[in-house]
Amino acid sequence: MGRLLYDSGHVDEKTKVANERASSKIGKGSFSWAWQFDGTAEERERGITMDIAVQTLSIPHRNITILDAPGHRDFIPNMISGASQADCTLLVVGASTGEFEAGFDRGGQTREHVVLVRSLGVTQIVVAINKLDLVDWSKGRYEDICHQLKPFLVQSGFQSSKTHFVPVGAMSGVNLVNREGQDAIPLNTWYSGPTLVEDMVDRLQPPRRDITSPSRFPVSNVFKGQGSTTGVWGRVCGGLVQVGETLRVLPGDETAVVKAIETETDRVQWAAAGSNVTLYLTAIDPIHLDVGRVLCPPTDPVRLASVFTARIIVFDIQVPILAGTSIELFHHSRDVPAAISKLNATLDRASGAVIKQNPRVLTKGASAEVQVAIRQVAFGGTGVRSVVIPLEPFSINKEMGRILIRRGGETIAAGMYIRRLCLLHSQTWPVVQVLC
Repeated sequence: MGRLLYDSGHVDEKTKVANERASSKIGKGSFSWAWQFDGTAEERERGITMDIAVQTLSIPHRNITILDAPGHRDFIPNMISGASQADCTLLVVGASTGEFEAGFDRGGQTREHVVLVRSLGVTQIVVAINKLDLVDWSKGRYEDICHQLKPFLVQSGFQSSKTHFVPVGAMSGVNLVNREGQDAIPLNTWYSGPTLVEDMVDRLQPPRRDITSPSRFPVSNVFKGQGSTTGVWGRVCGGLVQVGETLRVLPGDETAVVKAIETETDRVQWAAAGSNVTLYLTAIDPIHLDVGRVLCPPTDPVRLASVFTARIIVFDIQVPILAGTSIELFHHSRDVPAAISKLNATLDRASGAVIKQNPRVLTKGASAEVQVAIRQVAFGGTGVRSVVIPLEPFSINKEMGRILIRRGGETIAAGMYIRRLCLLHSQTWPVVQVLC
């Protein structure tokens, strides 16, 4: 992506040379293009992406926000945060000997990332098969990778009509923006399709935005703004956000005023659903702004849940899911400890009809309705605190209703929030659960 930004005129020569010199100085010369996104000292020293980096690419008929997500398994939570804000995905796989196989074999990151992005609602995918120059631009190697990936992408939920493959050689810039020059001659002997940029322009379609619903803004990052403001970055998941508007912060009882709205390049007066923007807030103590909280209108807040019912699909797991299984629950940029407290029913994946009530276990490929309970957390050494998260039914807001479930560093299921369970406590009556 660093090379693509340079070839399309979004990175100047001075920045390119500075990155080349600095990366060579610490023995990381081959990572100079990645430094356009990997900006922290730790990322540059380790040679891996650790957090979400954002850049804007302006091409004919499109303004594209690029969210560069980590590929390393240690930073999957950050990858989930980025993927939850995406409309389309660009999957980069290496064609060099053994590299594709390492990512595509069972437990590989290529497989997990495909499942994650599809589970988070992304329906369009472009696969950039990179490093073909290292295998002499072999048409056979390209076709072999396509042949292995296509059925897996369909199995994961991507339609063939919304799946595209592009051969590239990123280090030399072949087939990113153009296929000109000596380096492109071997590829031109057998490939005449679109370049990567042409694929993004002609084939990727922006989804329809819901701008009539109440505004929803999950916070993905918090930082100090200018003066007395606090900046929060994220994606508008519904409705509109305007300068001067008062928003409530959930969980909590605080409100904040939007002083300014900023995209990657401009300051704007409003932002609609689907926009990745920074809101500069006033009239609130920064202590009340955390990653994972949601901003919404005070008159139409998001419901909070600590125990809720979800419909999930179980992935390719080795250890079955039982009632009481401890999990890590992901919703946008928030992850909290939780448990699958009850297995309500297994369902038919096509029709949603109940197959079996109160199953004992959930195994690979199962579709089920389960009860999820967020765990209380300890604080102050002796006390415990109930944890609630803002959720909205999938039928009302798809982006606010999607959840991911992980266990032991592995993504085991994904699904949708259906309804919450209210726990009513009384000094004289037992605890009662009611559907809300």
